[in-house]
Amino acid sequence: MARYSGADCRLCRREGIKLFLKGDRCYSDKCAIERRPYPPGMAGKKRPRDSEYRIQLREKQKAKRIYGILEKQFRNYYKLASRTTGITGENLLRLLESRLDNVVYRLGFAASRDEARQNVRHGHFLVDGRRVDIPSYRIKPGQVVAVADKAKEMTVVKAAIISSSKVEIPGWLEVDVEKLYGKVLSLPTRDQIDAPVREQLIVELYSK
Repeated sequence: MARYSGADCRLCRREGIKLFLKGDRCYSDKCAIERRPYPPGMAGKKRPRDSEYRIQLREKQKAKRIYGILEKQFRNYYKLASRTTGITGENLLRLLESRLDNVVYRLGFAASRDEARQNVRHGHFLVDGRRVDIPSYRIKPGQVVAVADKAKEMTVVKAAIISSSKVEIPGWLEVDVEKLYGKVLSLPTRDQIDAPVREQLIVELYSK
């Protein structure tokens, strides 16, 4: 499966904003964007020309990098969002938020989406009592996501629970930290999605 294998901190520096891709590191003084708040590369400190296309492209790249998906899959999400009733940009973010790896991260069972994706692939999470190892699995309202019994004693899961106090659990989710499960109460509305993305610019880019 194709995936990005470079340094995550370079992605934050390229977008000029913290994307919280490295868990606890993003909250520490070791965060790369705190030390070098300019794009990577030899021309990083030069001010680029902000064309309309560049601004739209950067918003798309930012969304892809936040949720950890590549172009083909992102475009498929956009096509599905455009066919769904409602505002296309909000539909797109709602589809991205309903991915299993994102829900695991939002519930506080992983320190980052990358970690959540890896743990899902390893079969450490159950959906309605059944093991699901597909990170892109779409979670629906009413479904319960739980940590599998064999994973409850894993160090990374325990560490994520401890550090989850830094992340506010969104209102469309409900979590029981003691029993290590969470429930999807509804699909998120736009004001419940804290991703720093201007989704209308993505719609304008794909509409050209």
